[in-house]
Amino acid sequence: MKKVLLKIGGMSCSACSTGLEKFLNKQEGIKNATINLVMNNANIEYDDTIIDVKNIEEYIKKAGFESLGIDNFKQIEKEEARSKNKLIILTVLSILIFYISMAHMVGLPSIPFLHMMKQPVNYSITLLILTTITLYIGKDILKNGYKNLIHKTPNMDTLVMIGVVSAFIYSIYGTVMILNGNITHVEHLYYESAAIVIFFIKIGKYIEGKNKTKTKAAIANLMKLTPNKATIMKEGKQIEVTIDEIEKGDIVICKPGEKIAVDGVITQGITHIDESFITGESIPVKKEEKMSVIAGSINYEGTIQYKAEKIGKDSTVSEIVRLVVEATNTKAPIAKVADKISGYFVPIIIIIAIIFFVFWLLMQESFAFAINIFITLLVIACPCALGLATPLAIVIASGISASNGLLIKNSAILENAHKIDTIVFDKTGTLTKGSLNISKIYIYNEQQEREIIKQIASIENKSEHPIARAIVNYAKKEEIELKEVKDFKAIPGRGVVATYDNKKVLIGNKQMMIENDIKVDNEQDENDLVTKGNSILFVAVENELISLVGVKDMLRQEAKEVIEKLNKKNIEIIMLTGDNEKTAKVIASTLGIDKVIANLVPVKKTEQIEKIKKEGKQVMMVGDGINDAPSLVTANIGVAIGSGTDIAIDSADVVLMNTNLNKINDLINLSKKTIVNIKQNLFWAFFYNIAMIPIAAGLLKPIGIVMNPMFAGFAMTISSLTVVFNALRLRRVKFSK
Repeated sequence: MKKVLLKIGGMSCSACSTGLEKFLNKQEGIKNATINLVMNNANIEYDDTIIDVKNIEEYIKKAGFESLGIDNFKQIEKEEARSKNKLIILTVLSILIFYISMAHMVGLPSIPFLHMMKQPVNYSITLLILTTITLYIGKDILKNGYKNLIHKTPNMDTLVMIGVVSAFIYSIYGTVMILNGNITHVEHLYYESAAIVIFFIKIGKYIEGKNKTKTKAAIANLMKLTPNKATIMKEGKQIEVTIDEIEKGDIVICKPGEKIAVDGVITQGITHIDESFITGESIPVKKEEKMSVIAGSINYEGTIQYKAEKIGKDSTVSEIVRLVVEATNTKAPIAKVADKISGYFVPIIIIIAIIFFVFWLLMQESFAFAINIFITLLVIACPCALGLATPLAIVIASGISASNGLLIKNSAILENAHKIDTIVFDKTGTLTKGSLNISKIYIYNEQQEREIIKQIASIENKSEHPIARAIVNYAKKEEIELKEVKDFKAIPGRGVVATYDNKKVLIGNKQMMIENDIKVDNEQDENDLVTKGNSILFVAVENELISLVGVKDMLRQEAKEVIEKLNKKNIEIIMLTGDNEKTAKVIASTLGIDKVIANLVPVKKTEQIEKIKKEGKQVMMVGDGINDAPSLVTANIGVAIGSGTDIAIDSADVVLMNTNLNKINDLINLSKKTIVNIKQNLFWAFFYNIAMIPIAAGLLKPIGIVMNPMFAGFAMTISSLTVVFNALRLRRVKFSK
């Protein structure tokens, strides 16, 4: 199976995207196709043994749309320029048609040789020519409408096509009658309606497109973060190259004030780098040899050389852009409902238009009046606003969250995050900084402290646990040389075991000692470490306890404030940890967390989350380690700390690109505001249709209110713009710094 992301031209409403989606999913070889109306793209998974991209593009063309290729931004720019030129011509033509048709009605001087009553032939022929040109310019709408009708996926363009063509054909009939001497038909020409409807739809689409571009600004800005050029070392010489010419393994030079071109590892130099675009941390970070650098970050003062590690689509920035675009291409449940409604809405409106056309004829109204009602109903009911209501809000929310260090991988998260009523926090590296330090060591044999640390660090050097890293870092700082060990084995949730100097050594928690029948009778020392908030390593050699090592972690500065805010939202907070219960409770008490579950192996953490979910709770899990990955997947929403391991980040639905826990509150607030915005959009979309359809159907004719197709086109445009401008308000959402 392969995936391809194609830009699509010609989509104008949710019925368009839904119709294309249905059509593509019916085709042999396509496993899944998801269409994004706002991003104007198709995310397609296909069997490359059956079809290729060329076949897929042919399917798209057959459905009445156009494939603009894979990320073909130049083609898109050309299309935008062409659309602008067409709109200018269309505007001039529409003004002419409107003036010729309506000048006499509003008291403006008529053009003598085009006077409706005095020169009916000139009048009708001129309008026929101008309208024909107008319809030719708007032929894409008519063509798409026709194709979607043929493929049984009618959309907004289908409604417009039927209405406009009906008005045009009836007007041609009137023109023929005028040429035959029956000038009474001059009052029943609908050329201006056909032309002005096309004009309003085109201008609506143009403004809509411009504003939809604003919704993608955050994503576009991410794509512009990396520089266009960089300097590399080649055979001892500095050569300037484009970013595309950089290859993995190249040595890149970055001078003060320049941006890092690709992800890499520093090989020479010391500097401070601004990584705020990815971490949200405004203070520049010190970087030296063997430390990684991220493409797009800014080098402050020192000249550095770094080895290119991740280039092109593999870079951190590209990965973020990919995840954000994928998030906008997923559909939140509320969006699926809107799409389903749109799918039924268009055919129902066509039926209603036909019913009222027949109704007014039966009521002995003129054919001209009945056709006016028919056309107006089709135009006023176009579900364009309905189609934009959800995807616009999702794209804006996904973009601004990514720009603020909150990477949301699936649009359903935006809909569901505000429903969370329980948040489960891992302790080490999540509520605490994970930067542990040895605070105290109790020794129960003849060994010196330095030898004990050498023994522990040599074994823990093979472990990735934060406590293990702390021991190893302490040994390196004290310049203690580590030894090779044998038979190393990590026991999840317990500790590690290895052979050191031909002796079996166990390092872990108290439970590990009990399970291995090792006598633990140093309660006073243990209690002393626990009451001071230490995590304890029990060290046993040949089944005899030789040492207790107290390791203390620092709480994250914002952790207490975040817990307080979440408590005010009536969200239950639970801390899960593999640490001992006493230490965990000391930390929980400091933070204001009432519920603590300690001494948990990874499987037990997952079981706890499943248990909470079975109680009917909506659970968010926040963690950072490999041990947290199963729990992150099990929770309704998994949130990974950006400084955590790759597997935790891959397992999560949301990634905090920095370590600021305030982003959890930001996520919940953004979710709430996004859903409110979507509901407002849906309300306005339905309000326009529900309010206008009875008027368009002529039901208010008894009190003298009748709508014409031109006003219907204008009202439809206003409804779409109302939704667009309302969605843009999401850009004002504030995020934590």
